[in-house]
Amino acid sequence: MNHENGGESYMAINTKIAAAVAAGFLVAAPLAQAQDAPVKIGVVTFLSGPAAGPFGVPSRNAAELTIEMLNNGKVPAPYQQKGLGGAKIEMTLIDEAGSSTVQVTEFRNLVQRAGVDVVVGYISSGNCLAIAPVAEELKKLTVFFDCGTPRIFEDNSYKYVFRTAAHATSDSVGAALYAKAVKPNAKKFGGINQNYAWGQDSWGDFSAAMQLLVPGSSVTTSQMPKLFAGQYGAEISALLTSGSDVIHSSFWDGDLEAFILQAGPRGLFKKSAVILTTGETAMFKLAKQIPDGTIIGARGPYGVFAPDNELNRWYRKEFEDRYSVPPNYASYQMTQAILGVKAAWEKAQAANGGKRPDIDQVIAAFENSTFPSPAGDIRMPLGKGHQAVTESVYGMTKVVNGQMTVTNVKRFPADQVNPPEGVKSTDWIKGGMKK
Repeated sequence: MNHENGGESYMAINTKIAAAVAAGFLVAAPLAQAQDAPVKIGVVTFLSGPAAGPFGVPSRNAAELTIEMLNNGKVPAPYQQKGLGGAKIEMTLIDEAGSSTVQVTEFRNLVQRAGVDVVVGYISSGNCLAIAPVAEELKKLTVFFDCGTPRIFEDNSYKYVFRTAAHATSDSVGAALYAKAVKPNAKKFGGINQNYAWGQDSWGDFSAAMQLLVPGSSVTTSQMPKLFAGQYGAEISALLTSGSDVIHSSFWDGDLEAFILQAGPRGLFKKSAVILTTGETAMFKLAKQIPDGTIIGARGPYGVFAPDNELNRWYRKEFEDRYSVPPNYASYQMTQAILGVKAAWEKAQAANGGKRPDIDQVIAAFENSTFPSPAGDIRMPLGKGHQAVTESVYGMTKVVNGQMTVTNVKRFPADQVNPPEGVKSTDWIKGGMKK
């Protein structure tokens, strides 16, 4: 009996040990899985509506190409390691079309239902302003790849939100510097910009910079149609009769294309020097409709303004081979954002002894970082290390042998077109744009 009881105790002990070992394996298994588990990235861009053609589709294409090439280890150094630190990247694609309220709901679904690790996205400044506090609430690493309003980090401070592209101030100040350089006698200037955060900020910075750089200059007219209005007959008439030497427009998406198609035949581009701060996205599609001498920008050193480096040569070739069109600045910015995440992730992983980093470690590696891209080295010095700066580049369109080119290209260093850390753009411009 005692022997049986002893046997039962022995068996019970063995059972408990086996259970404990099994439990150990059950605990260890998720850890091993977590190390090798795919990194889920939610990508948000316009897949429908007027912004899809010039911005959303090119940026979606960039995301698909970049993630596929990263997963296959086919990106040049320093991005040759597969995926993110060896972990495969899985992409969930979301349409940015719809109101900001819709986008907040979609963002919550990405985080809470799809379980993404990182969100990369947003073209609309209005959407970025709505998403940023929600990303902070949900503690989800979110990287804005395009939206331009300076208000994101100038009005607030975020831990989980980054932007790997420069904000609108560099576009507007660069445009004013270019206007002064090529039209030194211009004293009157007007504008047509969309009536929401991006258009308001862009026009405010440009007009203030012009009045600083060109003493005695004055605003003739500021037209502010609603976003996606599509028809600009009255606004073009106002611009034609304004006597403006220079006209500024930060129009993007289908509004940009509609404006070019409507203003060109009415002679606006011949009467005034027209600056299209996002004009690079339309320069090939509308090459026959954009008059020579139109001033265009690409929101930084992208597209035709991108530098000749190994990453850019790789990127342009792969993109054109796959999609039969060159990548525009929206494409560059999407790829730049994904590479920024990869650089921060792998820096954090290296500091973590090669183990998969947690999001706090990735954030620490991302802050104040510098990482290479097809557009050159991208620095993150603003917004407490969460906001990128780039140089501002402008040129004039010229069709040569039926092909659209740019001439008279001028580059303005990042420190010349961006405020220093901790200074709001409007205050910096009003204070004389001191470095």
